[in-house]
Amino acid sequence: MPEYRRVLIPGSTYFFTIVTFNRAPIFLNPKARRILHDAWLDVTSRFPFTTDAVCLLPDHIHTLITLPAGDSNYPMRIREIKRLFTKSYLATIGPGANRNESREKKQEAAIWQRRYWEHLIRDEQDLHNHFDYIHYNPVKHGLVDRAVSWKWSSFHRYVKMGWYAADWGHGFEPKDKQQQFGE
Repeated sequence: MPEYRRVLIPGSTYFFTIVTFNRAPIFLNPKARRILHDAWLDVTSRFPFTTDAVCLLPDHIHTLITLPAGDSNYPMRIREIKRLFTKSYLATIGPGANRNESREKKQEAAIWQRRYWEHLIRDEQDLHNHFDYIHYNPVKHGLVDRAVSWKWSSFHRYVKMGWYAADWGHGFEPKDKQQQFGE
């Protein structure tokens, strides 16, 4: 079995795609969105990081986070967000999908895919490409016809800051394709 090694560079910015088990659209549920929000805030308060951009889709999350100087432990943060979310989700909403034999054996809930996609941001252009990808994603998936129409995205923050025009993202596809972004 190949051994995957994550790139861990203190103080860096990373892009993540985190997907639900079997792509179940659990984030259509307002309670699930609240649980995720609370878990995210809890982890951010205990293990600081900056959420630079985020988009919550029905069955996955795209985010850009920057770690503090001297800290490269994003795997712990992602694991802790998933753990807290799962614990609260099971207590509040109930069991996720039916577990397969492997998940039953490991006593894992069927809420998240086990792994996630991570990408170290290499330079300004890479950062801009990922900002665009995150904010365009609801349009790409056919959920809305323009980025501003998707409520669960940091896009609105960047429109207020003047980084994006409110009509941005209508009628184009960002340069980089989905394989690069873990979908």
